[in-house]
Amino acid sequence: MTAHSRNRLRARFGRSRTIALLAVGAVAAGGLAAVGATGLEPGTAQASSHREAPLISGQPQYDTTDVYAFVSPDRPDTTTLVANWIPFEDPAGGPNFYKFADDAQYDIHIDSDGDAQGDYLYRWTFQDHFRNKKTFLYNTGPVTSLDDPDLNFRQTYDLDLFRLHDQQVTGRYKVANDVPVAPSNVGKASMPDYNVLRQQAVRHVGRGTTAFAGQADDPFFLDLRVFDLLYGGNLSEVGDDTLKGYNVNTIALQVPTASIRQSAKQPVVGIWSTTQRRTANGDWAQVSRLGMPLVNEVVNPVRDKDRFNASSPWNDGQFLKNVTHPELPKLIEGIYKIKAPATPRNDLVQIFLTGVPKLNQPPRVRPSEMLRLNTAVPPATKPKRLGVLDGDTAGFPNGRRLGDDVVDIALQVVEGELVGSKNDLGDAVDANDRTFGASFPYVALPASGSDGPLAEPATESAQTDGVTQLNAGGLLPGGGDDDTVLIASAASGGAGVLLIGAALLWWRTRRRPAGRGAHGRA
Repeated sequence: MTAHSRNRLRARFGRSRTIALLAVGAVAAGGLAAVGATGLEPGTAQASSHREAPLISGQPQYDTTDVYAFVSPDRPDTTTLVANWIPFEDPAGGPNFYKFADDAQYDIHIDSDGDAQGDYLYRWTFQDHFRNKKTFLYNTGPVTSLDDPDLNFRQTYDLDLFRLHDQQVTGRYKVANDVPVAPSNVGKASMPDYNVLRQQAVRHVGRGTTAFAGQADDPFFLDLRVFDLLYGGNLSEVGDDTLKGYNVNTIALQVPTASIRQSAKQPVVGIWSTTQRRTANGDWAQVSRLGMPLVNEVVNPVRDKDRFNASSPWNDGQFLKNVTHPELPKLIEGIYKIKAPATPRNDLVQIFLTGVPKLNQPPRVRPSEMLRLNTAVPPATKPKRLGVLDGDTAGFPNGRRLGDDVVDIALQVVEGELVGSKNDLGDAVDANDRTFGASFPYVALPASGSDGPLAEPATESAQTDGVTQLNAGGLLPGGGDDDTVLIASAASGGAGVLLIGAALLWWRTRRRPAGRGAHGRA
């Protein structure tokens, strides 16, 4: 951020109050759950969001980064659910690009009556498929469709719906089988029109339901440098979207709203995600859970983080003190001298554990941490990034839309916006770097390996000179030995050239028996 920008922020908010506080989306207490039903009960193993707990930070395939729930803007009789996994996917991270785990259960839970127990559970399980295991390549040529033979590695998924009552399964329904997953966006040479692949992965699976699974741009926008003593302790680090250019793996589902809410008179639903991983003895252990954004990073202390990820909403009382006596305002006061609101913080309990009265609080609610969405509130014609704080009742904390600035909202609430301490705090990152879609699945296309966050722009002359030099050495098709292998990619995001031909040619020459020609078999 430039000095001019920092000065502008300070002038607007006052030097001491411009803390661009962390991406601590919602202050909330612990707990999202596994289904907790017979036959689906999570194990006792301990272990979401972006690397927020010790155990899950080492298991990115099982790490939920964010959950979103909103009334579909273009289909207001439906509700869209989005959950993301695998934080900080570098688009150029090959040759083993990013996939869902095939030993996991990826779940989205829905509580339709406010008792902190799931009434519906959608479960995704994934299978891996290789066309040729004798190559290291993710794809062996340009991929133009999901069934292209050049797409060497593919994934498919099954989708099941469980109906529950008092943690018992009362029904199980197969929603879809063998649905293709949109692959990682390897690069412009490998996937010249990635949007075609995205559209082919959007599937209508019956009963008004549409599903998608695949890679997407990480829709969360924020400045994560808050963890450097709250933006350097002096606002020297602020205003940079540190998730720009990174991808995630996305699961999205659009369902008729009437199929998930209790009734038109009780339209509020609670939503959270969990991930279960199969253990060595064949049992399932819940290792990740997420509802409200970034709860586990900055609300729960280290001693509670892994326990939170393995817990269930109906047991959230164990984390209540983390909400009523939050650490974060005290840290802000210590560094930036902004006085922390008085405790206990019952305003935070209402916002993040029970829902807001007359907006998204169900009757007889049991306090528990999850996204709560009033499905009767129509989509906003002109959404406001601060949601309910700015008068837009279709936004966070009434559910969560992709464009809701949950960092600024949560920061202002944590610092007392609802108890008389008016403020305009934020992290100076107000929107995502990529435009969201106007239709399902709404998430932006993923960055490709050609233009990831670390890619350096290359000049045309540099690319041309490189190709000329390679061809002069006889290493391009038509320029030399037919046994030579060259894998090259030159694109606008940078000219990345992987040349293995010279070494391979030398190796084959050394192995070739005397008298064999260039095309002889060793």
